Amino acid sequence: MPQTITRTAGDMVKEAMAGVPAISAEEALSLARSPDHVFIDLRDGTEQAKTGVIPGAVISSRGMMEFHIDPASPAHKPEFNQDKTYVFYCASGGRSALAAKVAMEMGLEPVVNLSGGLAAWKKAGGTLE
Repeated sequence: MPQTITRTAGDMVKEAMAGVPAISAEEALSLARSPDHVFIDLRDGTEQAKTGVIPGAVISSRGMMEFHIDPASPAHKPEFNQDKTYVFYCASGGRSALAAKVAMEMGLEPVVNLSGGLAAWKKAGGTLE
């Protein structure tokens, strides 16, 4: 019997985008070297290797993010245990919106989503390493 999907991925991204604060690529450019902000790259390793990452970004693939945030997890990343604003990004903003919503539900704050993701960052003149 075929499955009946009642919520689409698009519906979930739209809901996440409505509930997560967002910043534009232009705003993000001004925060890139801020000691008060941590950029979180949620793309997978092949994407990161192909295009590079925002300088200084923490690598946390979407599949491992919850474990990286959780201080009780053996995979915890101490970068998630700081009094800073977390700027989540992916290729175009959908996965990072979903991830930001979950991170907020876990208690991480403040969290913002980079609208348009890495594509918008590059279009705004952002550099990659």
